[in-house]
Parts: sequence; structure tokens; C-alpha cells
Amino acid sequence: MQSINRLIFPMVAAGLSLGCGSTGFATDRDAAPVEQRQTLVHNGITRTYVARTPRAMPSRNVRMPLVLVLHGGGGNAFNAERMTGFTEQAKTRGFIVAYPEGTGRFNGKLLTWNAGHCCGYAMKNRTKDVDFIGTLIDKLIAEYPIDPRRVYVTGMSNGGMMAHRLGIELAHKLAAIAPVVATVFGDEVRPRHPVSAIMINGMLDESVPYQGGPSGGRFADAWDGVPARPALEQAGFWANVNGCGKEPAKLDRGRYVLWRYRCPAGRAVEIYLVKDNGHAWPGGQKGSRRGDAPSSALSATEVIWEFFETHGK
Repeated sequence: MQSINRLIFPMVAAGLSLGCGSTGFATDRDAAPVEQRQTLVHNGITRTYVARTPRAMPSRNVRMPLVLVLHGGGGNAFNAERMTGFTEQAKTRGFIVAYPEGTGRFNGKLLTWNAGHCCGYAMKNRTKDVDFIGTLIDKLIAEYPIDPRRVYVTGMSNGGMMAHRLGIELAHKLAAIAPVVATVFGDEVRPRHPVSAIMINGMLDESVPYQGGPSGGRFADAWDGVPARPALEQAGFWANVNGCGKEPAKLDRGRYVLWRYRCPAGRAVEIYLVKDNGHAWPGGQKGSRRGDAPSSALSATEVIWEFFETHGK
């Protein structure tokens, strides 16, 4: 268990000695019947995910957006579903949401993503998570009435770092990404296609400090030691990818600050710094009793969906 880093898991789940972000460890209240998970054999590994549909499916020949929500390090699909509330958004706003699961040593628990420089089991085993997500997108498009021009990825912490990686390596499949309390590391390659991006970071985050630098956590071997870049560099990276202006407009809304770039038509880059948020999903549920309390300054889920809804491929 010493391989889990508080960079991505700053809270401690009951009965476990590891820390985890408000992405959260999978706890008893995150348990769900096994039959709710669907499977996909990829690279010789049985991968799992959960898919949810709107209350009212559209009429024939009408296609819907797809949002992939990536749990944080140590979490799972049901943990991400509970904490973000994206299923309720999907049911009422008319899109399909899927919660893929990372890999780990334990069945359905302590799962991580290979986001390059982190994290844990998936990073150390060089799990082909990019290929898995690409294959999963194709599978979901084949099985559900999904518009391939409106496929989006969001995620928290380790899942947010994975969202950055997917935006780069699956740029041809994704219309936009939304990393939450995540980071870039400064050596990301330029994707071949533009991808709109919205990012949300907490200014009280000790696990992924918005100023950049090493994690404030105890489990340093969960990543490879490359320090996080300042949060605003995430936005600068995607602004460059999308051909946006270099100087964003800064809007101080009291409890959060929004930087918005001037971009070509059809593209957008925004980043929110939430002043009273730590390593948590703003407006969501707390991951555990000891996890950071999410800020109520905004609902990350609503902000992200409104961004996705207006930015197709």
C-alpha cells in the first residue's frame, strides 16, 4: 500500500491506511451490484465500466453526447458517480455518461490510471489506458445513439491528469476535456487536432498545489517524481494547441477566479481557480470523513456540462 501517493489521494478511507483525494477511495457506500459493471477485454485484461442513460431516450436517428468521467486514484466507477453527480445531469440533460475503471491489485478497489508521470499501479505497469479508452469510446458509439462529434472526458486528480493525456493522444476522438484538481508536467506533446479545455483547481489544494511543485502527500512513490507545473500552465498549453491568444481575460468572481482565452470560433479554453477549495470536486460530495470538503462556490459538474454542451468537434 505504500505505493499510493497523496498527490492523488489526500483523504484516508475508513479502515485503510492510504490517503486519497476527494476522487475518493471506494468505500462501503460506493459498493454496487457487480451486474451494474460492464466488461471489455482489452490487451488481454478484462476492463470494467459503468454506463448510464437519460430518463428519456431520444427518438430514432437522434444522437446524444457522451461524457466519460474518470475516477481519481484509489477510486472506482461508483465512487466517481456518487461524488460528481454526473448521472443525475445525464438523466435530466439528455446525454450518456460512462464511468471507466482503472487497474489495480485489488478487484474494484484502489484503481489508478497511467497518466504518464503518475500514478501507482497503472503507471508502474505501463497500463495501456489510452488504448482502452479509445476502444471503449468506439464500443459505446456502436451500442448507444452517440454523436461521435460530441465525446468528452472529465476526471479528478489522477483521472484529471488522464483527461489531459487523452486530450493529447485521442484528440481525433474528443471534442473537449475537463480536468479537475489536476496538472500537467511540462513535457506534453502537441496533439494533432484542437481540443477545447476547461480546468478547475483549488487554491487550498495541498496534494496538487495550484502553484506547482511536488505533492504535499506522503506517498511519493505513487508517481515518478516529476513536479507538477502551476495550474495556469494547463490553460496555457491548451490555449496554444487551440490557437488562442496568449493573454486571457481575468474575471474575479469573489470565491473563484476565471481565466478565459480568446480563441478561434468553435474552440475554447477556460480555467477556474476556486479560492476555498482543496483537493475536492467543487459542488460535489465529500469522498470520505477525512477528505477535503468540496467548495460550494460553484458546481463543477454543471460548469463542465455547460461547457461541453456548447463545444462540439
